[in-house]
Amino acid sequence: MTKSDISLPRIALLATGGTIAGQAGDASKTAGYKAGVVGVDKLLDAVPALTQVAQIHAEQVASIDSKDMSTALWLTLAARVNALLEEDDIDGVVITHGTDTLEETAYLLHLTVKSEKPVVLTAAMRPSTALSADGPLNLLNAVTLAAHDGAAGQGVLVAFNNQIHSARDVTKTSTYAVDAFRTPEFGALGWVQDGRVDFQRGVVRRHTVGSQFDLPAALPAVEIVTSYAGASRTAIDAFVAAGVKGLVVAGTGNGSIHAALQQALADAVKQGVAVVRSSRVGSGHVMRNGAAPDDALGSVSAGTLNPYKARVLLMLSIAAGITDATALQQLFDTY
Repeated sequence: MTKSDISLPRIALLATGGTIAGQAGDASKTAGYKAGVVGVDKLLDAVPALTQVAQIHAEQVASIDSKDMSTALWLTLAARVNALLEEDDIDGVVITHGTDTLEETAYLLHLTVKSEKPVVLTAAMRPSTALSADGPLNLLNAVTLAAHDGAAGQGVLVAFNNQIHSARDVTKTSTYAVDAFRTPEFGALGWVQDGRVDFQRGVVRRHTVGSQFDLPAALPAVEIVTSYAGASRTAIDAFVAAGVKGLVVAGTGNGSIHAALQQALADAVKQGVAVVRSSRVGSGHVMRNGAAPDDALGSVSAGTLNPYKARVLLMLSIAAGITDATALQQLFDTY
């Protein structure tokens, strides 16, 4: 039995560009394409089955390659999501996005969306013109997920390659594979396939309506530095001289930091720069006072957040006026 349109949930689809809207002159090519050139109407035309899942309200918010995502666009997108979710006739939001910075955008929304209604991001690893393009099925699954009652209250989700991930934990793990997104430490929340949605676990950390963060007028300058063999303090000193408000260190192993960087970071803290230790490894957690003593440095442990998501949380924290290391550590332990 086919549902009538009036009984279908109403989902807002916000398009931002990316590979899912990419186009190449040769259907056999999955690289060398131009991202973000296909409009949202054509994305919808490629998935006629969507009419059986939801009523779609579509908007083109941006048409970019997500490698060029900006903090200004983050704030514009988050504000539009919040505005749409306040409308009684909108039941959820789906965002099409490039894969390169999807996890960062998703986490920013996870902390700033003020609704329990579903918000789902999706993307593609192959442009829309490619043989076996993965975008249409990912879009269908994302809308199916956003229209499902079980997605409410789970924070911002990512639907990709039939899996459901939490925005907090998901990360891109491949440069080419269609299963590029994974949650390394904890695994997917569930799956969506052929119209069925199945959650195997829920989201534990605070988010969305439970988050204390509001959208600021602007986000402060927070940069990422990496520890590696033979590292020097040059980049840290340059960032501090440029007036950054925070630094995230992608440390080795358990967030360990080269001795030359430790001294530079300690000097940065004395000048009022907030410092967070994360890891470049890709999974696991950074223990407080582990390989590099946080108490001595005045730094904060990112826990299980990777450097890019730690940067998002640090920017929102500083924008909210929270810069004390003890208070920051509590936030990183909470979110």
